[in-house]
Amino acid sequence: MLMLVIMASLLRVTWELSRKQGLAVEPGADKASGVGSNLYAATNPEDAELAPWQKEWAEKAVRRYREAQEKKWRRWNEAMFERT
Repeated sequence: MLMLVIMASLLRVTWELSRKQGLAVEPGADKASGVGSNLYAATNPEDAELAPWQKEWAEKAVRRYREAQEKKWRRWNEAMFERT
């Protein structure tokens, strides 16, 4: 039984250590370190600086989402109210 507990503990420690290494930026970490600086948005949107390609992709995604929503609501409106 003791061996099972030890093995479970070692597995948990290994998992925790690999999880910490996989995180891009820890809370309170220095922003100047460069680790994940452009990969994840900051908690404050005004502090987040996006690369030009990220801005372009974000604008394209918002535009397509807006178009899809307009289509969806137009179809819903036709289905609910305009068909007779």
